[in-house]
Amino acid sequence: MTLRTFLLGACSALAFAGMASAETLTIATVNNGDMIRMQKLTDDFKAKNPGIDLEWVTLEENVLRQKVTTDIATKGGQYDVLTIGTYEVPIWAKQGWLLPLDNLGANYDVDDLLPAIRSGLTVDGKLYAAPFYGESSMVMYRKDLFDAAGLKMPDAPTWDFVADAARKITNKDKEIYGICLRGKAGWGENMAFLTAMSNSFGARWFDEKWKPQFDQPEWKDTLDFYVKLMKDAGPPGASSNGFNENLALFQTGKCGMWIDATVAASFVADPKQSQVADKVGFALAPDKGLGKRGNWLWAWSLAVPAGTQKAEAAEKFVAWATSKEYSNLVAEKQGWLNAPPGTRKSLYANADYQKAASFAKMTLDSIEAADPTKPTVKPVPYVGVQFVAIPEFQGIGTAVGQQFSAALAGQISVDQALKSAQQLATREMTKAGYIK
Repeated sequence: MTLRTFLLGACSALAFAGMASAETLTIATVNNGDMIRMQKLTDDFKAKNPGIDLEWVTLEENVLRQKVTTDIATKGGQYDVLTIGTYEVPIWAKQGWLLPLDNLGANYDVDDLLPAIRSGLTVDGKLYAAPFYGESSMVMYRKDLFDAAGLKMPDAPTWDFVADAARKITNKDKEIYGICLRGKAGWGENMAFLTAMSNSFGARWFDEKWKPQFDQPEWKDTLDFYVKLMKDAGPPGASSNGFNENLALFQTGKCGMWIDATVAASFVADPKQSQVADKVGFALAPDKGLGKRGNWLWAWSLAVPAGTQKAEAAEKFVAWATSKEYSNLVAEKQGWLNAPPGTRKSLYANADYQKAASFAKMTLDSIEAADPTKPTVKPVPYVGVQFVAIPEFQGIGTAVGQQFSAALAGQISVDQALKSAQQLATREMTKAGYIK
């Protein structure tokens, strides 16, 4: 054997050993803007963790939920890091499906997490998911259209004001629609919006004995109001629009108002992404004068499934992506406006962020105002603002969402949708043993 052959063989062996020692984490995530941005910044993580490679599975919201839920419930083991929400974390932690995040590192500063967000991800004193971004919901609106119509948006508007303004600023000939609201069926799509809205109308999913409440006048008022408003002032095809579709409509100047996640504020206010960035104003989610606003509480969070064989590496990634240092990295590369919102006290104490993000205080106020333990006007047996924190809610919520989406599309009447919702919810809650 020549020296050259020996050296080549040795180099190959070393290269192979290096390859063999690298761990590849498979990360399931949602196709929202902040998550896409994170994927573009992972060179920083790889530089700090050269033995860990990353493989991304990026999915639309409804699809992500379905695939991740199926995988973890069947112990499929496809993913090492999951992007999940405030709904899943306590339920899955109690099932033993998630690992507690006990080793996020000395510099992680768990106490810096906003209490409202942290508490929703904590079970028996342990953190089971780390928030990547947190959100409530609020009104985003076009100040120029309001000025042209002689209207002034209050900081805390009512639903009646919003509906009246939406109709006044609609100009369908110019493809300007007064309001864009979620219509795409899904427990986390149209039902996130409609459940939060219904809370402010005095409605609730279940009474104290778990009996569904879709046959009550408060739900009829909510759905009538929503369908009529969208018919008069909403865009065509609204029953197919979720978060991303409405974001695109607003950014291209086709929506006068959009009531949705506070996390969208940075996208609509960024001149690199939004044609109306210099014209956007913000207000609290509307109310009906009953003491509850139509705002929700949510965090997209990163969790480690109990079935992974790569827990240590997975927790390192979770710590990196949800750290204060990651926010600083985003600020350095893309400006403070784009730092992931709604998770850390330090961000809202940061003067640079406050200066860049005109919506910062409104976001924080909205998050802190939401109360998952008392989400509605009347008492309820459940926790959750825009969802009901029971395992059966995914299926029931999506089925009800399909009925309400069909009513928005004009395929069935509001009364038919509510009747079907009442029947299917009653059937499933009886089958699950909630109703005796």
